[in-house]
Amino acid sequence: MKKYLVLVSLITVCTLSLQSQNHDLGIEFQAYPAGTITGLRYEIGFDNQSVNARVGYNAANRRDWGEHPNEEGGGLGGSLGYRYYFNEIRKDFFLGLRAGIWQLDIDWLDDCNGEINVENCDRNGVSETLVFQPTAEMGWLFVFNEKWIVTPSISYGLEINVQTQGEEVGQGDILLGGLSIGYRF
Repeated sequence: MKKYLVLVSLITVCTLSLQSQNHDLGIEFQAYPAGTITGLRYEIGFDNQSVNARVGYNAANRRDWGEHPNEEGGGLGGSLGYRYYFNEIRKDFFLGLRAGIWQLDIDWLDDCNGEINVENCDRNGVSETLVFQPTAEMGWLFVFNEKWIVTPSISYGLEINVQTQGEEVGQGDILLGGLSIGYRF
């Protein structure tokens, strides 16, 4: 089944690439109250729409917003997305949807006697969690010299722990501010 999904995904990307008017390649940074996401981004554009893919690293520092008073860690993952631009040449204002998958290792530490300190606490551990992160986004794509692009954006969605090995760790609403810089070819 997994091989079938990979094959269908590759055929879809190749078909879209053949029909596309341009491609964007660049880096992306997103920050949210409990962490950051840094990644490499590829976008295939056609008319006033695009599909995009990202691979990257999600660094989480949930402080005391999770299931434990201190949760931090991170891991690799990626996302697929769709954007609709309100301009025929794929620039300016856009709305989009994105779905990400992240494999996170979260180190957690419980509060003992009012202190958060490994030496004073016998309740700590690591939880491995597979996180599904669907978001809706909006932003503005600026094009410079018809080749360089800069894209500020804001996204809102959910972090959902779909599989956890170890104790439960934080999940819930997520608001992300983002910036990507790239080259259009």
